[in-house]
Amino acid sequence: MPEQSELKTIGLTPAIYCADQALFHVTRGVPLGDALSMASDFLLLAKTLTEDAAYARDTDRHAWAAHYLTSMSKALVDDAVKVLMRDRDIELASKRAGAKAGR
Repeated sequence: MPEQSELKTIGLTPAIYCADQALFHVTRGVPLGDALSMASDFLLLAKTLTEDAAYARDTDRHAWAAHYLTSMSKALVDDAVKVLMRDRDIELASKRAGAKAGR
């Protein structure tokens, strides 16, 4: 399994759809730590906006901004999970192959 510092996004995860077509995708090759840090920042902003939305009854702009930030955050986290699960699955497959070869 690669070292954690070497893990990067795979860029397969879409975010924010329009007419059943993804407008954005996670960019391939971003270090996972950086991508997850950005997701955390997006979620902090979304949290603040949802708090503001709870008190601002005259507009829904806070809620929509929070919606888009959480959509982008989810795409970043989902892409990171795909990388981590892929590496775990590769490791498990190589262990199985080694166990079969040792029989």
